[in-house]
Amino acid sequence: MKIGNIELRKEPLLLAPMEDVTDHMFRSLCKQFGADLMYTEFVSSDALVREVEKTRRKLTLLDEERPVAIQLYGKDPEAMAEAARIAEAAGPEIIDLNFGCPVKKIANKGAGAGLLRDIPLMVKITEAVVKAVNLPVTVKTRLGWDEQSKIIVDVAEQLQDTGIKALTIHGRTRAQMYAGEADWTLIGAVKNNPRMQIPIIGNGDINNPQKARLYFDRYGVDALMIGRPSIGRPWIFKEIRHYLDTGELLPPPSMTEHVEMVRQVLHKSVEWLGERRGIIHTRRHLAVSFKGLENFRSTKIEMLRSESMAEIDAILDRIKHDYADFIYHPTPESSDEQ
Repeated sequence: MKIGNIELRKEPLLLAPMEDVTDHMFRSLCKQFGADLMYTEFVSSDALVREVEKTRRKLTLLDEERPVAIQLYGKDPEAMAEAARIAEAAGPEIIDLNFGCPVKKIANKGAGAGLLRDIPLMVKITEAVVKAVNLPVTVKTRLGWDEQSKIIVDVAEQLQDTGIKALTIHGRTRAQMYAGEADWTLIGAVKNNPRMQIPIIGNGDINNPQKARLYFDRYGVDALMIGRPSIGRPWIFKEIRHYLDTGELLPPPSMTEHVEMVRQVLHKSVEWLGERRGIIHTRRHLAVSFKGLENFRSTKIEMLRSESMAEIDAILDRIKHDYADFIYHPTPESSDEQ
């Protein structure tokens, strides 16, 4: 599959943009497990133009995670174009536009999925960004605002006409947020629309290798994007890739392997942000990484209250010992997957 001049393997697997999750440490870990294209946390165009330092840090990219897309959101065409130029200077392979974030503070202000209620403005923003940069521009959006306005088939054609190089569709409306099952029938309708010439990427509920194989075959999409199922389970990319390539299922990692992956995320975060900020930043991963373990609540509370790396390392060693024979199959939690 190609996005502009970016070559990806057949049936590629993409890491979805998720706020407070897909920082460069987590992206690098998912890359190690076989994810083909990474997306940053979503980046506010207004904050980027205002040079807010916390937002600027989201543009940190590592060679080991490439290829990577920087995802932007906003509702003003000029600010989005300027933010895209700033993001382009950070050296990504792709600029992605977020027209799918459903959270109130974004959508109700007319950005993210809020633009599904103003398609002319969505198109205007996309045109402005495509003209502003030399990189491939892609879009991620949803089926529509609600059940009565599933407009993605028509919107996809309009977005393609702006010059974008790929389109990712999350199989829910904004009104659904992350509830219920993703509806892939309209994703398939977009892919099978003879007028569509760009790659179509499907997103929503890809949480095991068998479903990945089924959805590639049933809906004909060019790629799959995986978000929430990767939290606490970055090796899902390795599991799915192996199954797609061989038709065989891999055994799950041991608890020792699982603990060391969590430790790697923690240590990279502390190395990047310092001990206190790095620990706070990693708590999102720690909170879900061991979901499903029996009699774990007190250990989880202790771990999330810990304020030093030494304390958390000791707790991780204890988990590795106490649950040595446990085969971990976590249940993904909700997150701000765009």
